[in-house]
Formats: sequence, C-alpha cells, structure tokens
Amino acid sequence: VSTQSTGKAESTMASFSEMLSRPRRNRKSPIIREGLRETFLTPAHFVLPLFIHDKEGNVPVTSLPGRSRLSLAGMMEEVEGAIADGVHMIEVFPATDDALKTAMAEESYNPEGLVQRAIRMLKGKWPQLVVVTDVALDPYNADGHDGLVDENGVILNDETIEILCKQAVSHAEAGADIIAPSDMMDGRVAAIRRALDTQGFSDVSILSYTAKYASALYGPFREALDSAPREGGEKPIPPHKRSYQMDPANRREALRECALDESEGADFMMVKPAVPYLDVIMALREHSSIPIAAYHVSGEYSMIKAASLNGWIDERSVVLEQLMSIRRAGADLIFTYFARDAARWLTEDAAKSSFQARF
Repeated sequence: VSTQSTGKAESTMASFSEMLSRPRRNRKSPIIREGLRETFLTPAHFVLPLFIHDKEGNVPVTSLPGRSRLSLAGMMEEVEGAIADGVHMIEVFPATDDALKTAMAEESYNPEGLVQRAIRMLKGKWPQLVVVTDVALDPYNADGHDGLVDENGVILNDETIEILCKQAVSHAEAGADIIAPSDMMDGRVAAIRRALDTQGFSDVSILSYTAKYASALYGPFREALDSAPREGGEKPIPPHKRSYQMDPANRREALRECALDESEGADFMMVKPAVPYLDVIMALREHSSIPIAAYHVSGEYSMIKAASLNGWIDERSVVLEQLMSIRRAGADLIFTYFARDAARWLTEDAAKSSFQARF
C-alpha cells in the first residue's frame, strides 16, 4: 500500500473520529428506539366504516377483499367483533334500494330508514359505542350526487342543506353520537349545528368533511353502495363531483375550508383521502386546535390488498406504516377498513417486550 493511500485513509478515519453528532446512537437498541418514539398508534385512534343494506345475508364487495355489504344482523356481528378487538367507534354507510331513491332524497330523513334503524339497534345493545353517521344525499339521490340536481345539471347548494339538516336531526333522534356531513356544500356545518341545537341535540358532535378531494380513489366505495353519479336520464347529470369536492392540486383552499368549518361550529375536521394528502392533514393541524380525522379510503385499502394478495408486499407492515404516517402528519382519528386487523396487530405488538429483542 502506498504511503499516499495510507495517508488518505488515516485522514478519513481522523475526520470520522472527530464527528460529534451521530444520530444512530439513538437508534442502537430496541429499548432506546421505543423510549424515543414520537408518534403512537392504538386501537383507540380507529373508526371502522361499515356498509349496510336492508336485505338478508352479507354480500362481498369484489373490489374490497374482505369487506361486505352487511345485513343488520351481519352489522351487529361485525361490531361485536370490532369491540372485542378494541375498536369502539364505527360509521355506517347505507346501500339504499333503487326503489327508494328520488330526486329529492326523502329517504335520507325517514325515521324508519335503514341508517336510523341501524343506529337504534347499535345504541340499544351497546350504549357506550360511538356511532358516527354520514350525512350526504348520494345514497338516496336518484341522480347519484351528494346534493340535489336541477334540470340543468347544477348541484344546488342551499336547497340541499335543508335536506341535510333533516337528515342530521333524524340521525340524532335515533341516537347518533357524531354527525359527519361529507357533502361539501357551503355553509352546511353552521346550518346543521343550528338544526341540532334547536331540536335539543346540543351534545351531538359534528365531524365535518372539511377537505374532501375529488379523488380517483373512491371507486370501490361507490361499488359497495352503488352511489356513483348516474347519467342517461331526462336531464344532464355531471359524471363527476368536481363542482363541490376539492381539486387535488389545492392545499391553501383546504385552509380556507378549515377556517370556515371552525367558525361554523365543527367539533372535528376530516381530510379525505389520507395518504396522498398528508401535507393537507399537517397544514390543518398547524392552523387549528380542533381534532383532525383522516379517511384511509377504499382505493387505498384495495391497492394494499391487491399487492398483498399477489405477494408483492407484507400487508401488516405496510398497513401499520401507512396508519402511523397518518398519525404522524397530525390526525387524531383514522377512519380505516383495516381497523380491526390493525387493532389486533397492535395488541399483539404491545404484548412483546423490547427487552427480549436483540436488535
């Protein structure tokens, strides 16, 4: 070895020996890593979305492996399992029979409607269970939109809000704990808050879908509920929801929606979808003290499931990494179809001692 080469090596080693800050020292053992962990994920952070229908038996959703449209009996069985797994918050979404869908979505506030009966069944058996209900018209609207559609294909804002208020009050009367308007109409949070308070439901919370993006990731959800916009009738129907859901290119707009929802009385704010919009979750967290929820949507679930079923990824590891990233960005609650699986995995991990791990 030449003197020149030896000199360079000694010089390099000398520079390393003078390195004062070595972050890896804080990652050198499982006990230290555990002690310094900045973000925590537990079953208490999860809300389990459920699809229900008013028929006998459960019907698997092809694009959501492992998920089904549940009968009311199937819903009760699923919730019992979720409670056993440590998931104590659920949201119900109805697949409404076509015969009940109308241009004015009257079924949405029927006191004997599917959702209203489901709430009473759930709260009757588990009073302490937190039941979240979706407030929007697309499951009940013959045109398949979250709002009423006029003869020119325009989504009507203020007229829709009148129906949403009736829907929200009907859910509160049935026993819902949290009303979650996902429609993205302007001013609906304040209107729903006034409607609930006027009817004596001041303790019922509002979880507003503050930043719901016009995402391409909702396809499996719409299959599960058969709630996509419908074309081909007597009037023109927009094939998309971009006139009320947000442009995926926009973040500042989410801050405007955040300020409005906070001023109108929202108790929680939702970002949907989750992983592609971590920057939006973080922005809302930095600009508001109101709790933030994020919806890990059907397309996010299906992509993980598809890759896992093909053996391309480890489902457990990827799911927990994604859910942790949502929490790290600032979400307090996560709506996820993986809620039960993730809760079990976390419970298993919690039973393991870092003292027993070698590396």
